[in-house]
Amino acid sequence: MKKFLGPGLAMAAGIFIGAAAIQGLHAQAKPPAYVVIPILKITDAETFQKIAPIAGPAATAAGGHYIIRTDKIMALDGTPPARLVVIAFDSVEKAQAWANSSAIKEVDALRAKSTKSLSYIIEGVAN
Repeated sequence: MKKFLGPGLAMAAGIFIGAAAIQGLHAQAKPPAYVVIPILKITDAETFQKIAPIAGPAATAAGGHYIIRTDKIMALDGTPPARLVVIAFDSVEKAQAWANSSAIKEVDALRAKSTKSLSYIIEGVAN
């Protein structure tokens, strides 16, 4: 019986250490961030058309990628926006750096001039 005690304790210690390491890795994972831009109404279509050529490359340069960029929205409850944009980033910090970039400042000025819209940074759930 004593000959099984040592390996059994070693196996239990290994399981405990492995579980602690996995828990530590999960705790270190930063949650993703999403920039959500509901465009409620386009008031100046000509000016609005100037946004995409600037916004797309700026998102890519900041490490973001488009999840949603559409005007095909089906209402389930309430009035949907005219267009919805969702951009994913690896972290809130990267989304904030994107939002503070000079290219996005230019996009925001065009968006404010040509639409009634909102914008948010939302922290997602870490995997």
